[in-house]
Amino acid sequence: MNREISAGGVVVRRASKGWEMAAIEPQKEALPTLGAPGRQKTSQKMLLALPKGLVDLGEKPEQTAVREVAEETGLTAVPVTKLGDSKYTYVRSWGDKARVFKIVSFYLCLYQCGQIDEIAPEMRIEVKRALWIPLQDAVIGLAYRGEKDMVRRAQVYLRAHPEM
Repeated sequence: MNREISAGGVVVRRASKGWEMAAIEPQKEALPTLGAPGRQKTSQKMLLALPKGLVDLGEKPEQTAVREVAEETGLTAVPVTKLGDSKYTYVRSWGDKARVFKIVSFYLCLYQCGQIDEIAPEMRIEVKRALWIPLQDAVIGLAYRGEKDMVRRAQVYLRAHPEM
């Protein structure tokens, strides 16, 4: 089985109504759904995820998290603490269709500067858009179980560290 090591960030900032978190909407083709003969509908449900990507050779996971946050959201953020690892298996939908065991290390990151969704045009292949969402609603909005768990851990950390 192939292995992949990735890292990503739960980027937070204080807003007037509480904490906000940066999320991405990955670039996915609309999924076909059943419709009347000759009329095919498409599913447009928004899928939200955390910014993340593969750890490059010679890069530490914490550095990858910061780089991926910048590439996928347009934001500069600093890591505060490691939240944990999400481990899962998937089958590649491209190329060799191989089974892959993946580990993604997630870091709580504090927003420093930058404009959300100001990303390089070549990143639009991966990211449809980046947006701020209320941290309290993030667990509901995210699509992946492991990422929801990391947001819960971020919420616990922020409650335990009100000085942030």
